Amino acid sequence: MVRLFNVYYPVRTLVLVAGEALLVWISLLLGAMLELGQQSHSVLRFHYGYHKILLLTACALLFSHWLDLYDPTHFSAPRDVYFRLPLVPGFLSLGVAVLGWLFPNFLLGKQAYVLGLAILTLAMFGWRSAYSWLAQQPTFRERVYVLGTGQRAQRLIRGLKSRAELGIEVAGWSGTLGEELTREAVATQLATLVREYKIHRVIVAMADRRGTIPVDELLQFRLRGVKVEEATSWLEKISGRIEVEQLYPGWLVFADGFRFSTGFMLLRRTISFLASSLLLLAVLPVIPLVALLIILDSPGPVLYRQKRVGRGGVIFHCYKFRTMRPDAEADTGATWANDNDPRITRVGKFLRASRLDEIPQLWNVLRGDMAFVGPRPERPEFVEWLSQEVPYYNVRHAVQPGITGWAQVKYKYGNTLEDAREKLQYDLYYIKNMSPGLDLLIMFQTVKIVLLGRGAQ
Repeated sequence: MVRLFNVYYPVRTLVLVAGEALLVWISLLLGAMLELGQQSHSVLRFHYGYHKILLLTACALLFSHWLDLYDPTHFSAPRDVYFRLPLVPGFLSLGVAVLGWLFPNFLLGKQAYVLGLAILTLAMFGWRSAYSWLAQQPTFRERVYVLGTGQRAQRLIRGLKSRAELGIEVAGWSGTLGEELTREAVATQLATLVREYKIHRVIVAMADRRGTIPVDELLQFRLRGVKVEEATSWLEKISGRIEVEQLYPGWLVFADGFRFSTGFMLLRRTISFLASSLLLLAVLPVIPLVALLIILDSPGPVLYRQKRVGRGGVIFHCYKFRTMRPDAEADTGATWANDNDPRITRVGKFLRASRLDEIPQLWNVLRGDMAFVGPRPERPEFVEWLSQEVPYYNVRHAVQPGITGWAQVKYKYGNTLEDAREKLQYDLYYIKNMSPGLDLLIMFQTVKIVLLGRGAQ
């Protein structure tokens, strides 16, 4: 796997994206050359033709991303992928038509883009078919041995098998030894598999390693080129979260990441301030309309403020547009919102689905109570309860909470204890791997989620 913006991506996915980018570029370039003939080089060079094709290539990748064509969960449904593929050149043709109408000089001849998009449509089907065939070939698969027998090892095996895009084959694991799980038995099985199946990697997923882990053999395998890694790091790579089960404080102390230097936090604050300022300017015309809809829909204030827990456990008031009745918690006290919650007003449902109710939180970011990206700020009543029920829950208060975050783009809204546990694992991943690049990636993913209306409640 390759690490970009502090997020791990399978090599196969990067090959797919890079191959598709090259395909779009070549297809549009061929269309221009067929249309312009011998003048193609001079037109492309002196009329910014290469730049225009590069812009359309970026748009094609963006459309593919929005259509989930790079989402590994859809690779197992090729019919769905092939159904969505023609939508990419379709959206591109619509974009070219609009740009050509607004800026006639954007066009490269009358038929250049039409020919290019026709070539692209056929080429995309061919590329996806070739990629699917290559991905299934044993030559391009990595064989792994999982050293462990407990639930952690089983979760790792399920994760590896469910992620076909990783190109990993679980060639064996210690669980097949049954009651004969001794250091000698594990060493013998591992040596046999390394010799006969040419194991490329050993992942250690043992809770209790005393007396059962073959240290000497693992060292020899390591010196012979077999990679030996710990399960915690691999579970982090394939899931984008840090599991709290069997997580010990020493790992948090010595693990890479967890950057809290003054310079880094100042840079993070600057990015949050700039992003919030620009977004607030963009949505200023919408604010009066939202306020009017709330007033017409139900009696009560336009805004509401609520106590939330910020960095270091400090309490602050979080502002939002009101989406519930003013007396929503008069009888129940602090409760999470549920599906089809009767307390939510008609306008409130729309505001929550469109995320417009969170616009006032931009003021919290400008004030410094929140960051643009970070863990979701929770209410003090819930924090007190969750801190007792979920291990390491208070670690999320090491950074400022955010309007959006890694947990928000990777997991659903969540209104149960188990949801809180799952979201904490994503929050821990974010806190460990914080970087400006990861923040920008989360912002980019948030745009897709907002436009498609996913995960709102």
